[in-house]
Amino acid sequence: MTPSAIHGGALLRVAFCAAGLSVGLPATSNGEYIVAWGERTYGQINAPGGGDYLAIDGGARYSLALRRDGSLVYWGQLHSAVPFPSDHDFVAIAAGWRHAVALKEHGTLVGFGGSSDSATVPEGNDFVAISAGTSFSLALKQDGSLVGWGWNKYGQADVPSGNDFAAISAGTSHALALKNDGSIVGWGDNRNGQADPPAGKDFVAIAAGGGHSVALRGDGSLVGWGLNNFGQTHVPSGNDFVAIAAGLGHNLALRADGSLVGWGYNDYHQIDVPAGNHFTVIACGYEHSLALSTVPEPSALAASLSLGAALLLAHFWRKRNR
Repeated sequence: MTPSAIHGGALLRVAFCAAGLSVGLPATSNGEYIVAWGERTYGQINAPGGGDYLAIDGGARYSLALRRDGSLVYWGQLHSAVPFPSDHDFVAIAAGWRHAVALKEHGTLVGFGGSSDSATVPEGNDFVAISAGTSFSLALKQDGSLVGWGWNKYGQADVPSGNDFAAISAGTSHALALKNDGSIVGWGDNRNGQADPPAGKDFVAIAAGGGHSVALRGDGSLVGWGLNNFGQTHVPSGNDFVAIAAGLGHNLALRADGSLVGWGYNDYHQIDVPAGNHFTVIACGYEHSLALSTVPEPSALAASLSLGAALLLAHFWRKRNR
C-alpha cells in the first residue's frame, strides 16, 4: 500500500529472524539494507540478497522492491495472473493487495500479478506517480490530473476532476489525493469517515490505509482519521516527522533523525519497529512493515557472524576427525 508525498539499496540475504523481524545483509559495504518485520506466513518479510535498492512497498502477502538498475524483485506470494516484468527501466513501484503497478522512466505503466482487470493499466506516457490498493490503482499525470482503474464498488476508482493534484494514495477501498495548495481530497469507501480528510492547506504527505487515513503537516506533525479500533488514528505527538506509511490497521512514521515509530494493530508485531536512527524509507504491507536502512541491524550482523563462526568450527571439526 503506497503512501505519497509532494517531496519526495540493498537486495539482501536473510541473516536473522526473531519475533517477526527479518533483516538482510548487503553484498557490498555500501548501499542500503532492507529491514522487514510483521506477518511472515507467506515469506513477505524474507528479503532477498543484493545491495542496490531504491524503493520498497508491501502488498497483502508479498513485498516489492526497485533496484538501482531499474529492475524489480518481489518476495512472498504474489498472484501471477499477469507475469512479473523483467525490464530494467522502472523508476517507481506500487504494491496492492494481490496486484502491483510499476512506472517506467519514459512515463508508461506496467501492471502485474492480481487479475487481468486489476493489472490492466491505462495507456499513455505522461504518468509521474502511482499508488495501488485492493484490486484498484491510481496514477498521477504530468498535467496534474488523475486516473483510476480496477475494482470500483465504492467509487474508489472514480477519481476527482482537475489538474491541480500533487500526490496520491490508494487504501483498501478508499483513496486520497493531495492538491498543490496543500489540501486533501478523499473519495471511495467512507463508512468509517476515512475519506473525509481534515480541512487545511498545510499538508505535505498522505497515506490511505484500511479504514483509516494519515497525513503529515508542513510543520512535521501528524493527523489521523477514520476507523480507530486499534488506535491507528491516535497519532504520536511531535513535529519532527518526515514520512508516513499506512497498512490495513497500522502505521509507520519516519522521524527527521532517521528513527521509526509505529502504532495501531500489532498482532504480528508490525508496529514493533527496529531501534536506530539510520532509516531512510518506510512502507507498510497489509500486516507487515518495511524500511530501508543505511546500516545493518547489529543483531543481524551478530547473527551472521555467529553463523559464520559456527560453520568454520564445523569445518575444522570434520577435518580433524577424518
